Amino acid sequence: MKKMNRIKDNKQFQYVFKHGNSFANRQLVLYYMKRSELTHFRVGLSVGKKIGNAVTRNRIKRYLRQAFHELEAGVLPAYDIVIIARQPTKRMNFHEVKKSLMHLLSKEKLLSKKY
Repeated sequence: MKKMNRIKDNKQFQYVFKHGNSFANRQLVLYYMKRSELTHFRVGLSVGKKIGNAVTRNRIKRYLRQAFHELEAGVLPAYDIVIIARQPTKRMNFHEVKKSLMHLLSKEKLLSKKY
């Protein structure tokens, strides 16, 4: 993921948590917030230590980054998006993670019609 498409700073994460909207399914929690000054979307990923060891957490983050890379053209611009992984994601493969992410994005109308 490009540097301009990432949320890395804790202050930015907290701002989205505090001022944004949220939606969840069993596997993922989505926080999002409209940012009119941005021309692109930004993504922050969070996978807690309760999910598993470092290998498992990094695999989940890799799956989420790849899913966003494949959906990049369909995600609406000018949004900050934070994804938090829940316990069931540690047993999921890439296609299941992508399907779960697409479900969240489409329910909250952050995904364009072509996806």
